[in-house]
Amino acid sequence: MKPPKTIAEIGCNHKGDMAIAKELIHVAAYFCKADVAKFQKRCNRELLTEEEYNTPHPNPMHSYGATYGEHREFLEFSLDQHRTLKDWCEENGVVYSTSVWDLTSAREIASLNPELIKIPSACNLNFEMLEYLCDNYSGELHLSFGMTLQDEEEEIVRLFESKGVANRVVLYSCTSGYPVAFEDICLYEITRLRERFAERVKEIGFSGHHLGIAADVAAMTLGATWVERHFTLDRTWKGTDHSASLEPDGMRKLVRDLRNVSQALSYKKEELLDCEKVQRAKLKREHGVS
Repeated sequence: MKPPKTIAEIGCNHKGDMAIAKELIHVAAYFCKADVAKFQKRCNRELLTEEEYNTPHPNPMHSYGATYGEHREFLEFSLDQHRTLKDWCEENGVVYSTSVWDLTSAREIASLNPELIKIPSACNLNFEMLEYLCDNYSGELHLSFGMTLQDEEEEIVRLFESKGVANRVVLYSCTSGYPVAFEDICLYEITRLRERFAERVKEIGFSGHHLGIAADVAAMTLGATWVERHFTLDRTWKGTDHSASLEPDGMRKLVRDLRNVSQALSYKKEELLDCEKVQRAKLKREHGVS
């Protein structure tokens, strides 16, 4: 089995600071050896209603502004900054990607022509945005199915099929919670998605918001070819995503374990492996021989 590709979801864990974003890229690439470093892009005036924009953050201790809108603007990077992030990723040998939350952001990020763009669970029913990406972007489209009804899943996939792009779509099993309890990870959803969509899209992945890394290895054994986890330098930092993120050593161990276990998922190439032949000659006892 080939190891799944790993996405270090930096998101907004950079705290609005480009220097921290650069360090996150560098650590994800060199220490963790992740395949992708992923950010987020929002046009907050488009995404939020006036009421949502001007309402205080529901968890004030994690807010970077007097209102939720101000909080989101503080964490937002411009298109030029995303262009710089992409350059930094390329310099560090890791793939740059971004989740897009609205049509304006999709247009902006598509102009950078990254290898893949992610549609988060919260926005997977924004069909205007999906259609724009189908028509104006030629890379892979990755989409999470958190908080999505099965009829809605079908509608989304049929849209991709009607646009002739399903062969470059990766769907992710996902439970939208921060963090997610183990009983709510529901890993067999990967099996369900494979049974329903594996012949219709490019691949099936797993996006997790749980604690630890054991479930991700299990996701691989069930056929997930992409694994995405939130990534931070410090889980105690200000911001709501840090507590459900992996720190550098956790991400490093995740990548290591996925790659090691993928090598173990095989049949013996012959009845006795070379390592066993040596031990058989030394240890094996024949019938009647003491």
